[in-house]
Amino acid sequence: MKQLLTILFLSLAVSSVAQKKITVEDFTEKGTFRSDYLSSLNWMNNGLYYSALEDNQILRYNVTTGASDSILVDGNKLNIKISDYEFSDNEKKILLLTEQKFIYRRSYTAEYYVYTFEGSELKKLSNGGRQSYATFSPDNSMVAFVRENNLYYVKLVNMSEYAVTKDGKFGSIINGSTDWVYEEELYLTKAFEWSPDSKKIAFFRFDESQVKEYNLQYWDNGALYPRDYRYKYPKAGEDNAVVEVFIHQLAKNENVKVKTGKETDVYYPKMQWTQDANMLSLMQLNRLQNKLDIYHVNAQSGVMTLVFTDKSKTYLDVTYAHELIYLNNGTHFLYSTEREGYKHYYLHRMDGQMQNPITKGNWEAEEFVGLDQSSKTPVLYYISTEGSSMERHLYKVDIKGKGKMKLSTKAGTNSVDMSKDFKYYIAYNSSSTTPLEISLVSTKTNKLIKVLKDNQALKDRIQAYQLSEKIFFQIDGADQNQLNAYMLQPANMDSTKKYPVLIYQYSGPGSQNVTNSWSGGHYYYHQMLVQNGYIVVCVDSRGTGGRGEAFKKMTYMNLGKMEVEDMFASAKFLGKMSFVDSNRIGIWGWSYGGHMSSLAMMTGDGIFKAGVAVAPVTNWRFYDTIYTERYMRKPQDNPEGYDSNSPNTYAQQLKGNFLLIHGTGDDNVHFQNAVMLQESLIQANKQFDSFYYPDKAHSLYGGKTRTHLYTMMTNWIMSNL
Repeated sequence: MKQLLTILFLSLAVSSVAQKKITVEDFTEKGTFRSDYLSSLNWMNNGLYYSALEDNQILRYNVTTGASDSILVDGNKLNIKISDYEFSDNEKKILLLTEQKFIYRRSYTAEYYVYTFEGSELKKLSNGGRQSYATFSPDNSMVAFVRENNLYYVKLVNMSEYAVTKDGKFGSIINGSTDWVYEEELYLTKAFEWSPDSKKIAFFRFDESQVKEYNLQYWDNGALYPRDYRYKYPKAGEDNAVVEVFIHQLAKNENVKVKTGKETDVYYPKMQWTQDANMLSLMQLNRLQNKLDIYHVNAQSGVMTLVFTDKSKTYLDVTYAHELIYLNNGTHFLYSTEREGYKHYYLHRMDGQMQNPITKGNWEAEEFVGLDQSSKTPVLYYISTEGSSMERHLYKVDIKGKGKMKLSTKAGTNSVDMSKDFKYYIAYNSSSTTPLEISLVSTKTNKLIKVLKDNQALKDRIQAYQLSEKIFFQIDGADQNQLNAYMLQPANMDSTKKYPVLIYQYSGPGSQNVTNSWSGGHYYYHQMLVQNGYIVVCVDSRGTGGRGEAFKKMTYMNLGKMEVEDMFASAKFLGKMSFVDSNRIGIWGWSYGGHMSSLAMMTGDGIFKAGVAVAPVTNWRFYDTIYTERYMRKPQDNPEGYDSNSPNTYAQQLKGNFLLIHGTGDDNVHFQNAVMLQESLIQANKQFDSFYYPDKAHSLYGGKTRTHLYTMMTNWIMSNL
C-alpha cells in the first residue's frame, strides 16, 4: 500500500506556467474541448476513394493522398441541409437525409431526397409526409421507408409509391419499425430488410395493443395546460408487444407470414438475408434471454428451420456478444458467443455445425470489423482486448484460426473503418494522454498514409489548461477481485494536506469507464473539480465489461448488491491514502450510476459524506422488460433481487448529504423513480436536496440545461463535500 501511495503522489507533474481555469461553459456551450472528427464517412466501391460530410458538402477523398479531390454533393447549392446520406450500390444515386427530428434516442423522422449524379437531378422521395429509415434496394431501382407505422417503397423510375402495409397505428400496430423497448435495448429502429435480388422485403410487425401505457406530461414553456404524451412502455414483468415476421413479395403484392410458432413471448434481435435470396436468417431469443435460436426461413413458404441454439445459465448478451455473418460461398457463417467464458468467433457450416473456433484465449474478440473473402481462406479483422482489458487493438486472423497478427501500433483505444476491398482502413486512436487522432493506413503494409485529423488545436488547449493525466491503479474490491480505477489529482498537490475525493462510476453490466482512452462525457467536468481542489476517482466495479463473462455476469439476479459493496471497499481503500481526507469522500453517477450512488448513500452507514444521483433507477420494477429481465428475470420470479437492492427500501438509513436530480420528460428512466425515492425519504423524515428539469429527457439536454446542471452540481459538491 505504501508503495502505491508514493507512486500515485509522485506521479504529479509540476508546472511553473499559470494554469488556465475551466468554466462550465467551456464544455457545455463554447466547445472549447471539442474534437475534430470525420462525419458520415463512407468508403466508395472503388477502394481508392471515401466520402465524408463537411460543411453541408459531401466530399470525395483520394486515399493515396488523403486529400479531397471533388465535391460530390453541395447541400448549400441545393438549398437543403444534409444530416446524413447513403449511396445506391452502383453509386449512381445518393439518398440525402434532411430535416431530421428525433423521436426517442435513436428513432427519427426526416425528409429524404434522391440525387442522381447523371444530370444532377434532385427529387423529393415522397410528398406523403415525413419518412424514416429510407434504404435503397440492392438493384438500385427502389427505396423503402417507414411512414406513420406503415412500410412503403418507391420505384425511382417514375417515383411511384406503393404501400406494403396499411394497418399501422400509433400505440397499436407498427410495421417496418420497432417499439420503444426494441429501440432502447436491442438498438433496433429499422425493422425491414431488402432481399439480395430486390424482389422481397422482410419486415417486423409489432402489435403493442396489450402493452401498458406510460404517461408523460410536458409543460411546453408555460402552456396553460400541460400536454399529455402517452406511449407504450413495457415495465419488468409486464406484457411485451407481440412481434410477427412477414416477407413481402413485390411481384405478387402479398405478405407471406413467417411461421414463427405458437410461443409469442419472445424477441427477435436480428433479421438478415443470407446469400440466398430465398433464405432469410432470423434470431429468436426467449423472454429470459438465456436461449438464442437461429432459424433459416424459406421466403416463399415462410417455413422456419432451426439451425443453431446457444444457451447460458445466466443471460446471453445479444447487443454485444452475438454477431452473425454469412460467407459469400453460401456454405458457412461466422458466429460470436461468450460460451467459452470470453467473446470469440466460430466458423459454422450452414446446417449449424461448428467447424472450428477462429479466435480463442482469455480475452475478448470484442468487435467485428470485416471479413475479406477475396482469397481461398477468408481473413477476419476484429477489435480485441488481448494484452489489456483497458485497451482495444485491431487484429487479423484467417477463418481457420491461423496467422493471427496485431495491426494497430499505437497504445490506447483503437477503432477501425475498413475499405470495401480491405486495402485501406481509417484508424481512430486515443489514449489517456492523447485526444482522438484519425489516420489513413494501408492494410497490406500496415504503413501510415496520412494523418487525417491530429486534433493539434485541442492538444494545445489541453496544455494551456494543464489537464490532469489519468493515473491508473487497482483497488481491492469487496471480494478477491482487483478493480480497475484511475485518479485525477490537482496540480501542485501539497504533501502536508489531505484532499476530498469524489468517486464517479456507472457500474452497469458490461460497461467500462476505466480505459486507456481520451474521455468525453463528464471528463471535463471532473477536470474542473480537480482544478478546484478535489481528487476525482473513477472505478469499474464487478459486473463491468472487458474482463470476461464470469466477471461481468456475477451480478446476475442481484443488480446493485456487489457493485455497491465494491464502492464501499473503494472508499475504504482510498481513505487509507496519506493525501486523502477519509471524512470527505463522495460518490456520484448518472442513470445506472445514479442507482448506485443512491444505494450507496442509503446503505453506506455514512462512509460517503455526500452523494449525487442523476436520473437514477430507484427500483428495477420501474424499468423496462428487455434490459431488466436480462439481468434480473421477472419481478414475479425474483422479488428479493428487486427489492433488496432498491434505494427506496433503505431510505430510513440515509446518512450524509444527498442530491437527487431528474428530468420530468425522461422517457427512458421515468421521473417516477425520483418521485418514489423522494416519497420514501420524506416518510423516513430524511432531509435531502432535489432538483427537477421540466420536460427534459434522460440526457438532460436543451438550451442552458447542461450549463445549469453542472453549475448546480459543482456548487452543491463544494458546499457539501
